[in-house]
Order: sequence, then C-alpha cells, then structure tokens
Amino acid sequence: MPAPYSDDLRSKVMAAINRGEKKSHVSQMFNISRDTIDRWLNRRDASGNVQAAQGYQRGHSHRISDWDEFRCFAQKYGDKTQAEMAQLWQGGMSERTMSRALARIGWTRKKTREAKLTGGLGN
Repeated sequence: MPAPYSDDLRSKVMAAINRGEKKSHVSQMFNISRDTIDRWLNRRDASGNVQAAQGYQRGHSHRISDWDEFRCFAQKYGDKTQAEMAQLWQGGMSERTMSRALARIGWTRKKTREAKLTGGLGN
C-alpha cells in the first residue's frame, strides 16, 4: 500500500477549497485526483479532520506468533498431511498457510524413497 499524503498537503488542499477554488483546478495544482479531494471532504464532514487513517492492519493476519512452538509442532506431526496438520494447529489454519509456514522454517514435504523394499513378493 502506498504511503498516505502528508498532513501538510491535505491542509493546503483544504485551504484552497475553502478559498473557493474549483476542485478541478486544485487537483491540477497539487497533482492529486478529484476523487481524493472528494474523499477528504467527506472525511472532514464526517470526522472534522482530513488526517490519514491510522491503526489499521497491514498485511495478512498471522496465525503463527511463536515459531519455535511451530517447529516443535512440525516435528511432532510431520508424518501427517498438510491438511491434517492445518486442522491440528490450535485455532486452525488453511492448508496453504500451513504450506507457507512449513516452507518458512525450511521444512520440506518431499518424501525420500528407501533403497530397499521390505516385504513383498520378490524376496
């Protein structure tokens, strides 16, 4: 997400609008869109200021906060499928999130073939 416009620019734009300048002229003068000006005016009417929204979450919500705990979990349940591991994780998570988490700790899901087959008909 791009950085918000500065409070200084926002106050200059609002001052120009308050002086009676047309929105189209102000948008060209400050190189911002008319939609942005309209959003700022709506925000000013609703909340009394045009400051950028703050305190919102950036990025995905993270299901894993303790990576050491997750490594222990992966060691314990490494024989299960990713879907089964995702269901076993406290609070649950998607199979894709489990896949990304396992990749992040360097856990490979590739199976190795054993050199000799045990049992079977050919022995």
